[in-house]
Amino acid sequence: MKYSVTTYPPAPQHPVRVLDGVLRYAPIGDLKLETGGVLPDVVLGYETWGELNSDASNAVLIPHALTGSTHVAQGSSDEPGWWDGLVGPGKTIDTDRFFVVSINMLGGCYGSTGPGSADPDGLPWGSRFPFVTIRDSVHAEARLADQLGIRRWHTVLGGSLGGARALEWAVTEPERVARCAVIAATAASTGEQIAFAQAQVAAIRLDPDYNGGDYYNGRAPVAGLGLARRIAHITYRSEAELQYRFGRTPQPGEDPLGAALPAERGRYQVESYLDHQGTKLAGRFDANSYVILTEALMSHDVTRGRGSLSEALAAVRAQFLVAAVDSDRLYFPEQSYELAAALPGENRVHLISAPIGHDGFLTDVLQLGDVLRKDFFG
Repeated sequence: MKYSVTTYPPAPQHPVRVLDGVLRYAPIGDLKLETGGVLPDVVLGYETWGELNSDASNAVLIPHALTGSTHVAQGSSDEPGWWDGLVGPGKTIDTDRFFVVSINMLGGCYGSTGPGSADPDGLPWGSRFPFVTIRDSVHAEARLADQLGIRRWHTVLGGSLGGARALEWAVTEPERVARCAVIAATAASTGEQIAFAQAQVAAIRLDPDYNGGDYYNGRAPVAGLGLARRIAHITYRSEAELQYRFGRTPQPGEDPLGAALPAERGRYQVESYLDHQGTKLAGRFDANSYVILTEALMSHDVTRGRGSLSEALAAVRAQFLVAAVDSDRLYFPEQSYELAAALPGENRVHLISAPIGHDGFLTDVLQLGDVLRKDFFG
C-alpha cells in the first residue's frame, strides 16, 4: 500500500471542552529514550471524557492494554468502549465529575508515533523504529499531561499492560499520581511471561511478509500476527473456560478425523475460535506495533536501576488499589500479592472472581466498582 504522511492538529488547551471519546493528537516534540537515542517529532493520540475542573484536580488517566485502543468509553462516538460499564456519566468513574484521559502508548498504532508513522523524510519508520520502554511512554505522557494543564492525576488505573503503565507512572512520577490502581498486572514481567511474549514476537518476525519490519509498501504479515494473537489468547483465557465452551467438539460442518492428510482435516471448535481471534486482530492492528509494545512489556520492571522492589516502591506517594483475577494463568494472583506486600503501608489484594482467566480484568471489572467508589471516586 502507498504510505501517506499524516498531519496532526494541536492539542486543545485547558479549559477547552471537546467531544467525549473522539481521537485527538498532541505533538510533544523530540523524546530522549531510555536505551539511547532520540525519537523526533513525537505525536501522541488520545481521547478524553468529561471536563477538567478549575484547579485540574479531577483528572483520571486510564492506560490501555497491549492491543487496546484509547477508546475506553463510547462518549460522543458510535463505537462502544472497552470499559463502558466503568466509565461514563453516573458510572463508577463518573464523567460528569471526572476528566478521563486515555493515551495511545508510544509505538502504538491508534494515533501515536509508531513504526507505521512517517520519519522526518516522510517514510515509514518500519524496522528503524527504536526500542521503547514503558518508562519512555510515561515520560511522553507526562508532556501531554502538561499540555492539558494536568500537574497531578487524581487517579491512574489500568489492567494488564495498562496496569504496568499505571504502576510505572506512580514510581517514575510519584508527585504526579495521587491514587493508583494496578489490575491484573505485576511489578515486573516474569520469565514465563517473557517466554510467552517471545513466542508471539517470533511468530511475526518469521512471517516472510514481515520483511524485517519494512512491509508498508507490500503485503502485511497477517499470518504471523494472527499466530501471535493465537498464542496470546490462550494465555488470556483459562483452561476451564476453553474446556467448558469448546472441549473436543468439532466445528460445525467439519470433521477433525475426516481426511487422510493432516492439512485437509476439519477443525475443532477451539481451533476455529483461535482462527477467528487471529484474523480479527490482524484486520485492525499493525504487526510492528505488536512487536514494539510486546517487547516494551517484556522489559517491564519497576526495580530496574532502583534497587529491590521495596526500595523501588519506597518513593511512591499514591494510595494504591491492587487487584487480580482469580483464574488468571498469565499474571498469577500471587504476583499481585507480592506487589501489595512490597508497597508502603497496608495494601490488600482485591480478587476479581471470573472463570474466564486474565481477560476478566475487561469482562468483570465492575466487581471492583464498590471499592473504587469507596476508596477513589466517592
